[in-house]
Amino acid sequence: MTSRLTLYDTTLRDGQQTQGVQFSAAEKAEIAAMLDALGVDYIEGGWPGANPTDSEFFTSAPATRATMTAFGMTRRAGRSAGNDDVLAAVLDAGTKAVCLVGKTHDYHVTEALGIPLEENLACIADSIAHVTAQGREAIFDAEHFFDGHAANPGYALDCLRAALDAGARWIVLCDTNGGTLPERVGQITRAVIASGIPGERLGIHAHDDTGNAVACSLAAIAAGARQVQGTLNGLGERCGNASLTSLIPTLLLKEPFRSTLTTGVTPEALASLTRISRRLDEILNRSPLRAAPYVGASAFAHKAGLHASAILKAPQTYEHVAPATVGNERVIPMSNQAGQSNLRARLAGAGIEVQPGDPALSRILAAVKDREDQGYAYDSAQASFELLAREELGALPSFFEIERYRVTVERRLNAIGRRISVSEAVVVAQVGGQRVMSASDSIGANGEDAGPVNALWRAIGKDLGPWQGSIDEMTLADFRVRIIGAGTDAVTRVIIDFTDGQGAAWSTVGVSPNIVDASFEALVDAIRWKLIRDGAA
Repeated sequence: MTSRLTLYDTTLRDGQQTQGVQFSAAEKAEIAAMLDALGVDYIEGGWPGANPTDSEFFTSAPATRATMTAFGMTRRAGRSAGNDDVLAAVLDAGTKAVCLVGKTHDYHVTEALGIPLEENLACIADSIAHVTAQGREAIFDAEHFFDGHAANPGYALDCLRAALDAGARWIVLCDTNGGTLPERVGQITRAVIASGIPGERLGIHAHDDTGNAVACSLAAIAAGARQVQGTLNGLGERCGNASLTSLIPTLLLKEPFRSTLTTGVTPEALASLTRISRRLDEILNRSPLRAAPYVGASAFAHKAGLHASAILKAPQTYEHVAPATVGNERVIPMSNQAGQSNLRARLAGAGIEVQPGDPALSRILAAVKDREDQGYAYDSAQASFELLAREELGALPSFFEIERYRVTVERRLNAIGRRISVSEAVVVAQVGGQRVMSASDSIGANGEDAGPVNALWRAIGKDLGPWQGSIDEMTLADFRVRIIGAGTDAVTRVIIDFTDGQGAAWSTVGVSPNIVDASFEALVDAIRWKLIRDGAA
């Protein structure tokens, strides 16, 4: 027999509290659409009235199958629920569900709020009753519940009962400070259910301050909670929230959850998880975490030759799930530790079949080791390795050739007397038998100079004829620079991560004493790999 587990996403509210993250209303709408397609049950859109962006989002919130939810807090002491303007703004958002946070730790009630414990219980009960009287579904986030239960379990449970008796559909146990460990979360969740709070009305909201948010969430679910809250990619203030990109595949693919619980996420939707994760990072303009479980670029990377040999025979020898299940892919990195097993597996992954013992394998391995001695790093730049291998095999298409390029950086006064820098690039290429010249600067929408590499990238990708559509959807996701060696012999290694509109992610490497020239090599490799992967003729 299976039971239904409800998935509650708070990326747009709690995730927005991540340092350096600030969604626009349009970005919130796009993320909400992705979450809805994924199959979550609730989307917490933000706190109406708390900031202009959240208010704008709720004014034109997208229609979703998931229940759109507005977040707020219980009424303030000394006011009635019907006469609290903060609570009124939350209700005015018109959402089907409303989530209200309230104190459940006695220390916070007396010290932070400065009110009697009984008054806090009244604030909770009155607010939940007011929400339900408006015909809305009420959700109560029990703030600091696990710390509160440790300090005064009787009062913490009284807070939950106040919300439940007032009509709350869900009671959510929040580990607000993120300091409770999984075993303790499971024990307290079982104690809450034993006290009379039904598990089918109980949720868990964990923070990752000990690195255990996912484990704590699973412990609460195993103990009987039937709602789990989290964020895409584990966004959230401080160390983040429980990551739904780790929780969802674990719940769908791992026992005992797989056979005892059902969710709104289908296998087809699960296969979009990697794309959704990477699109969120693209919106945030940050580099995806390579080591992220399930969706990271290294999640299914097998560097050791022994591992790669076994993977060729039976993938399950070193993979706990099939990469395609979550929309990811297997990677066999190349490095100077590689053997022929790694090499053949990596080539097979690129659609290149080479028979064991083929002399080309030795040539490719020798080229890899020689270039890594020069400073290249192919275990972090699989696309550049694939191009190197194709060249040795005589299977590298020639889509275009860059004849020459020039990059300049000028420091000058602008029209209003402000000193600025301006980077400009000119690229001359042979495309389809024709000579093409492209020029670009690197001035962004904000009027600031984005630097010489940006100008070079714009110029290279400006006019490459029939392949322009593929190039236009490329996004530079990250740019990493390392100096190899010291003194006059030092060289610069540049590794660039790219993504595209199809959810693909790849990395290229360039090495040169000149950082711009190293970047140029990586940029051109990235375009060539993209055109090959797209099947360009």
